[in-house]
Amino acid sequence: MQKIFSIISFFFCLFFFCSKIFAQDTAAKMIVVQDQKPLSKKDSAFIKSSRPDTSKIFNPHIAVVRSAMIPGWGQAYNKQYWKIPIIYGALGTTAGIFFYNLKYYKLLRKAYTIRLSGDTASFIEIDPEFQYLSSPSIQAYRNEFRQNIDYSVLFFLFFWGLNVVDATVDAHLKGFDVGSDLSLEIKPGYSPMANTNGLSLVLNLDRKHMH
Repeated sequence: MQKIFSIISFFFCLFFFCSKIFAQDTAAKMIVVQDQKPLSKKDSAFIKSSRPDTSKIFNPHIAVVRSAMIPGWGQAYNKQYWKIPIIYGALGTTAGIFFYNLKYYKLLRKAYTIRLSGDTASFIEIDPEFQYLSSPSIQAYRNEFRQNIDYSVLFFLFFWGLNVVDATVDAHLKGFDVGSDLSLEIKPGYSPMANTNGLSLVLNLDRKHMH
């Protein structure tokens, strides 16, 4: 059972962290060069008009609160709707494992109690699946299912927390582009200060909003 939880956790975490590559949409390029001339009024007006409306920037605090209250609500706020079925798939699987183990734990606990009492008339109340097991075997199975219940609760809380973290990170990254356009280029150029040709660094940060 622990291996099952580990496999589910690995793929769930891998999927969410890899999805950050595709978490961004549009971006505005900010170029940093070695020597920069003063901007004209026309260029300044163009840059100002190119800035997005900051009122539409996603608030990480809202994403945290919503995800903590209802799983997937933060992803809906970030417009990452495709993640919601994955979140509920992970939580639903963990919840299903919890109730499965809880059911058999109760049956085994009852069977073990009857075996310890020595009341042969009550043996018929033991589930047929466990009637032919010895008391030590019933006890061992009972403890194993009890342990699986604890693991399922821990992983359920882990996935819920991961859902909150994912919504928070997505809300933060909405203002930045971390996609394939992020680059650092070296280009030839002329430096008036040194009065000679040289190289310039061009850094594409792809930020959505610049201050």
